[in-house]
Amino acid sequence: MFKSFNANRPARTVPAPAQTTVQEHPGHRPAPKPEAPPAASPAGGPDSSLKSELHTLLLEQLNLTVLEKVSKEDLRREIATLAAQYFQDRGQQLPSVVFQTLMDELLDEVLGLGPLEPLLADPTISDILVNGTDKVFVERRGLLERTNVHFRDERHLLRIIDKIVSSVGRRIDESQPWVDARLEDGSRVNAIIRPCAIDGPSLSIRKFSRTPLHMDKLLEHNALSKPAAKFLEAAVRGRMNILISGGTGSGKTTMLNALSAFIDPRHRMVTIEDAAELQLQQEHVVRLETRPANAEGKGRITQRDLLINALRMRPDRIMVGEVRGNEAFDMLQAMNTGHDGSMTTIHANTARDAISRLEQMVTMIGGDFPMQAVRSQVAAGLQLVLQLNRLSDGRRKVTSISEIVGLEGDTVMMQDIFVFKKMGVDDDGNVRGRMMATGIRPHCFEALMSSGVDLASDAFSMMEEVA
Repeated sequence: MFKSFNANRPARTVPAPAQTTVQEHPGHRPAPKPEAPPAASPAGGPDSSLKSELHTLLLEQLNLTVLEKVSKEDLRREIATLAAQYFQDRGQQLPSVVFQTLMDELLDEVLGLGPLEPLLADPTISDILVNGTDKVFVERRGLLERTNVHFRDERHLLRIIDKIVSSVGRRIDESQPWVDARLEDGSRVNAIIRPCAIDGPSLSIRKFSRTPLHMDKLLEHNALSKPAAKFLEAAVRGRMNILISGGTGSGKTTMLNALSAFIDPRHRMVTIEDAAELQLQQEHVVRLETRPANAEGKGRITQRDLLINALRMRPDRIMVGEVRGNEAFDMLQAMNTGHDGSMTTIHANTARDAISRLEQMVTMIGGDFPMQAVRSQVAAGLQLVLQLNRLSDGRRKVTSISEIVGLEGDTVMMQDIFVFKKMGVDDDGNVRGRMMATGIRPHCFEALMSSGVDLASDAFSMMEEVA
């Protein structure tokens, strides 16, 4: 499968799969001659410089174009054989546990994302944040903590970043020093390198949950109250257009995924995203993803391009992962022209701010577009604004559910149906509070009742529920 690591001794005969993964090239760098045994690490394993050399030599001799045809078990056996010979030539023996750990590291380098693989496999981690080669942070339960994970050098980190972005047909270099991408499991990735990243490459990974959270799980985590959840279920089944608002990491995409479970499976849905991460559970879903410009600056496909095309695909509902620019105009047009039950997310700190941001995005289409007309489109197209926030203790909460009730003059009128009332902080730093109905019955109540959801008549009375 590989060439011998040691160019100064005859190559050993090693059983190999039918397809070789040896890369024969004239520029191959031979391994150094055996020298005195290197110093071992305190844990009894090879020092970092020796592991780095072994990693480099291994990667240089791999033919990555055929690697996917080799099973992981065969690859591990071959790596173990060659690594054992490598250390034997240098007169060093490793304890079994240390050797197996080294094999795991080598496999992660070859098949995965190197030192990030253990973090990606940890289900308690929601975000991985790499600030240069030796500062890697993770988020657990909404709180950041530093890890002992590090990269050998900047070249090592750049190779991992390039491996991510090239797998989805994107690029990153000095002319385009940042990129949005995704991993195979759907995890969202942003990378930025020099010259924009002054202290070295930075990588941010928002992990993709293998098991999307349904509404019952959100209730279990006290993200909202049962009456509020019933109201949202009725709103989705009753084909209300919903705007989900919140700050970074507040759970907007998670909420959109949870709400989508209530959509009629007979409906045709089209999703539009910069980096695909929505997990709709229905069968009839068409997923669309934007594309950046190529090296010549051509071929860019924006969310607005995809949204305009989606209107020709006979969708019942349209889901835009996040509105950020002039595609907001086309989203409102779709909501006003028969695509009821559509949903999207937006970055904003309050429901009122979300409406203001949406209005500003619509005006980005240019031209002399009257604000009165913009607000008329917003008032007619949207029915509900769902606000999420991440509290100081790291927990994510639905902090308000508001109904848009129309236009009064040049102001979009809203009324809160449910709100989260903060009541202080306990001794452990956890925020105490209650989600409560405001006592206002929504204008869309009759329409919601026709959705088939058992919505209690007292669901909107001022009853408090711990959330």
